[in-house]
Amino acid sequence: MGAPRGDACVSAAARADELRRQLNEANHRYYVLDDPALPDAEYDRLFRELQELEAAHPELRREDSPTQRVGAEPSGAFESVTHLQPMQSLGNCFSEDELRDFDRRVREGLGITPVRYMAEPKLDGLAVSLIYENGVLVRGATRGDGATGENITANLRTIRQLPLRLKGEAPRLIEVRGEVYLPRAGFLKMNEEARAEGKKEYVNPRNAAAGSLRQLDSRLTARRPLAIYAYAIAAHDGYQLPSRHSEVLIQLREWGFPVSDLVAVVEGAEGCLDYYQRIGAQRQSLAFDIDGVVYKLDDLAGREELGSVARAPRWAIAHKYPAEEAVTTLQSVEFQVGRTGALTPVARLTPVFVGGVTVSNATLHNIDEIRAKNLRIGDQVVVRRAGDVIPEVVRSLNEAEFKLGDAGSIELPSACPVCGGEVVRPEGEVVARCTAGLSCRAQLHNALVHFVSRKAMDIEGLGEKLLAQLIELGHVKRAADLYRLEVKTIAAMDRMGEKSAANVVAAIDASRQTTLPRFLYALGIREVGEVTALALAGHFGDLEPLMQASADALEDVPDVGPIVAQHLYAYFQDESHLELIQELRAAGVHWPAVQTAAKEGPFVGKTFVITGTLPEISRDEARAWLESLGAKVTGSVSKNTDFLLAGEAAGSKLAKAEKLGVTVLDL
Repeated sequence: MGAPRGDACVSAAARADELRRQLNEANHRYYVLDDPALPDAEYDRLFRELQELEAAHPELRREDSPTQRVGAEPSGAFESVTHLQPMQSLGNCFSEDELRDFDRRVREGLGITPVRYMAEPKLDGLAVSLIYENGVLVRGATRGDGATGENITANLRTIRQLPLRLKGEAPRLIEVRGEVYLPRAGFLKMNEEARAEGKKEYVNPRNAAAGSLRQLDSRLTARRPLAIYAYAIAAHDGYQLPSRHSEVLIQLREWGFPVSDLVAVVEGAEGCLDYYQRIGAQRQSLAFDIDGVVYKLDDLAGREELGSVARAPRWAIAHKYPAEEAVTTLQSVEFQVGRTGALTPVARLTPVFVGGVTVSNATLHNIDEIRAKNLRIGDQVVVRRAGDVIPEVVRSLNEAEFKLGDAGSIELPSACPVCGGEVVRPEGEVVARCTAGLSCRAQLHNALVHFVSRKAMDIEGLGEKLLAQLIELGHVKRAADLYRLEVKTIAAMDRMGEKSAANVVAAIDASRQTTLPRFLYALGIREVGEVTALALAGHFGDLEPLMQASADALEDVPDVGPIVAQHLYAYFQDESHLELIQELRAAGVHWPAVQTAAKEGPFVGKTFVITGTLPEISRDEARAWLESLGAKVTGSVSKNTDFLLAGEAAGSKLAKAEKLGVTVLDL
């Protein structure tokens, strides 16, 4: 067959454009506006016609075509992507007093009253980042660790509510944040189908949604009734943000995104509390699960003024609804050993349905809590669960006074339940620990699980069961041994074959190239989480200066206090830890150097705070400029602040700086 004539191609392209326009509009009317425009039979006819056109003319197939919602062949593991702007988490409040305290901090920070908030339901779903270039969806990612996530674009395209092309005029680039969730009706239908097929049922809608989004075969995702609400705009190019968040939501609706009909503008703490009660009264009748409401400062300039602390903004908070509770029997208590040797008591319970799931285990934290709650084996106890929070035993219904040695009393073991090593509880600490270190099988196993985890060295395929086998057979005694594993060794493990083993070895090999924050987090140093690892990497730039730092020098790092500094210092003084690091580096584990703040310049040793709107320069640009001159830039004014760089509408920070005698500069 010869090449199609030019006019035939033009005709096919025009018809494909018209079909896409009609189908996209029908999808928007049906899934977003709940106002169907086409009969199902007519929609199906148009859809088949577009499929046939794209099959006959592959050059006409586009990423924003409705045909892309059906999913595609599996393409391997998800790639890691860096967010254009970090995806922050929210702080929580659980009481009226905590909410009023949040409102007070916002009022004082901005120097205004009352404060106008945008209130919205807190869906029990998964946050995602959506990037559109010239109006077309080009990338969608999970939140991940806030800085990086997984590329799940193919799966997100299957969500019918999500526009693949924005309506109206679109900017060059826009990053939209949204929450993917599973409506209750869809969750019930999925479990009905699972029961009919003899498969395991899903625990709750959130877990089912998470599993659906992480399917490697997006055709499976396409069969799941996922939904999405858009709630914010992050990075943007060629678009001027309005002054208020409420106007942002109007823009998102105009572009074709579904936005919750339950959002509302409220004033002050009273308005927030009224909204909380109103949504709470509707909670059981909603089509989806929520575990609270969210209040966000409506004024976007005010958000810049308040800034963030750690990974959460100061201008927003989640107000959680009370946890659900149930009564059951405490059957026994087992002490689990973590990667740092900490012994954690876990309650084994008579199974009880609470908070949407059947609970048979619950945390007890430590032996002091057991005694404070007067718990004994055989007691009737109250169990609480909220959202994805680990269930906890709240109290015992037994009114008898607790005495050591009583029948059913729970005692801290003197020997490790796994390895028999000595258990000690240092003076002043609530946690008891096994002293055997990595010679304790439980500590080694948990340390390796942490080391290979997605936010650490990210070695896919090395699950808990395979690691347990490798430890049991003596193939792995420390993290560095992972890099000596061969395909034949892994292939000999239970439920492993040559191909699976080769994939694991390839994943181990790929992990040799990492980043300094990931490597520091992977080491499992006490109290060093992802945020602290990022701060350490940014401050020292590489591992050697960090390893050589004194405890006092470590305390100079943001997010590192005296306790964390002591843990870090002690870790790098331990010969076994230094040997492990040397072995890992000898095995080829490496990372690029991290750009650090300038060590020289006119502002070395000086602390700055930036406030207000600066002329002809953004706050981020001002921060980068000051840091290039050696300055340390923080978010709040204190007696340690040397200079306040103030722009227009400087607000309360300017007043505080003047009160403390801080030098005020302007541009």
